[in-house]
Amino acid sequence: MQSVAVVGARGYVGSALSAELINTRRYSVTAVTRENYAEIQKDIFDILINCAMPSARFWAKNNPEKDYLETVEKTARLLYDWKFKKFVQISSISARSQLDTVYGRHKAAAELLIDSAEHLIVRLGPMYSRELQKGVLVDIREGKKVFVSGESRYCFAPLRFNAGWIATHLDRKGIVEVGAHNSISLQDLAAELGISASFEGELDHQEVVSPEPDFPDAHDVLAFLDKRTP
Repeated sequence: MQSVAVVGARGYVGSALSAELINTRRYSVTAVTRENYAEIQKDIFDILINCAMPSARFWAKNNPEKDYLETVEKTARLLYDWKFKKFVQISSISARSQLDTVYGRHKAAAELLIDSAEHLIVRLGPMYSRELQKGVLVDIREGKKVFVSGESRYCFAPLRFNAGWIATHLDRKGIVEVGAHNSISLQDLAAELGISASFEGELDHQEVVSPEPDFPDAHDVLAFLDKRTP
């Protein structure tokens, strides 16, 4: 049984991924948090997974130095200070699609530290789950202004699908984008739900390049939101 350490195991993706890894019964999973980081760092793992980078784009814009520390420097510390056979970076499609933003540039810079010929970088698209508390889906559902163009197309996928995909593909190497095999525009999503949404900002297409056959349909998010929209 291979040993896996999940850094950021209490986070949105990290908690879901930890659960899926345990469900496979193929791995001995260690949850790494701020409290036990220093102690666990002394151990050796077959696989080290970084789920601990910030996920807030607007926070990154307003706090560029902090975002750099939490994204690029944190990745460097894991790569150089920990002992492992394989490294898995949980990144974002923004590392390719949003290089004009602080968030996207820092995600891309962190990826450049990793030898993708030997390790795995997983770029995730927009996700949804019952635990979702922020982002464009929450803003649309609550009737708040969304600060991107309504024509922006997103490849929404369930968090559990993405976590399950990662947990069963840790043997992969390279850079893989995971999400829905297609996309839906934010304005169409709001219209389908009968919500009067307000959009303001640039185009922000979050779509998967080279989707794989088992990826879900982005339009499934409509059924998810419809159950939770007043």
